[in-house]
Amino acid sequence: MELISNTIFAWAFAIACLAIVGLRPIAANIGLVDRPNARKRHLGHVPLIGGIAIYFTLLVASQLFLPKSQLINLYLISCSFMVLIGGLDDFYDVSAKIRLVAQLLIASILVLGAGHALYDMGNLLGFGNVHLGIFALPVTLLAVATAINAFNMTDGIDGLVGVLGFVTFTSLCVLFYWANNVELFTISAIFVAALSAFLLFNLGGLRRIFGKIFMGDAGSMMIGLSVIWLLVLGTQNGEVSFRPVTALWIIAIPLMDMFAVMHRRVKKGKSPLSADRDHLHHIFMRFGFSSKSALLAISMLSITMACFGLAGEYYEIPEGLMLLFFVFIFIVYDYSFIHIWKISRWFRK
Repeated sequence: MELISNTIFAWAFAIACLAIVGLRPIAANIGLVDRPNARKRHLGHVPLIGGIAIYFTLLVASQLFLPKSQLINLYLISCSFMVLIGGLDDFYDVSAKIRLVAQLLIASILVLGAGHALYDMGNLLGFGNVHLGIFALPVTLLAVATAINAFNMTDGIDGLVGVLGFVTFTSLCVLFYWANNVELFTISAIFVAALSAFLLFNLGGLRRIFGKIFMGDAGSMMIGLSVIWLLVLGTQNGEVSFRPVTALWIIAIPLMDMFAVMHRRVKKGKSPLSADRDHLHHIFMRFGFSSKSALLAISMLSITMACFGLAGEYYEIPEGLMLLFFVFIFIVYDYSFIHIWKISRWFRK
């Protein structure tokens, strides 16, 4: 599988780089650019093509390295719709409610079209596996929408959604490698390669040559959809590659940040879907971190959580214990988030 992974990475990386270079002038001509405003404080008009380039890479690489199957076709169709909705949002700023409805409709392709859902949650309580039964379908739809919005909400500073996606897909590569699941490993590896190319244009040296690009909602929402698709396929239906509780750890930071932000909005009497500047990266920057140092700190937190999840899977730490520890960390995270300004005053003293 090592030779396969190297080949996949090389081809997908090259395709992504070529797609980014080719899409830049097109984005400028049609106005697919991010303009500075009260919430977006970057300089100049930046092309929103990162996600579209990753999508193009996925389409081409899947034809080269993935077998023809109905499941893959349905996945690519769902990605196509997600990129369309994200692209429209990048152009016209679609309302959160319309986006949510569209996300649930796209999620139904996974649940109803492909016939995959979160039926088995694993042995979380120590008394045997927890089966959701009739609740599997609504829970899966909710999980898909949650993952999509969790990654979409992290797209607030340069490189963050790319790095968090990179950590998650790299973790999935490890898990599918351990399980010898070549097909799902291939999809994960394509994303690792495409995200590596994106980060070079968003953060690295290639942005100085070709200019900076952003991911755009088309990319962040497709990443969230692809992550939850792979998590469902990896934990359910026959050949299970890893335990469901492990999935929580490899998407821990986007998941915790989303729920903590929504909790805080509700406590303020606001809609949980409203926009603000209260995400984790905003908090770091109010503590005096630069955007790069905030990115580094959050990236290290994400890597630490993912590594703990991988270690728990490898050493078969009881699922109930892994869940209990995850819930404990989330409660601490949420409490700290709610009382962040008290903590910040203490921190400054």
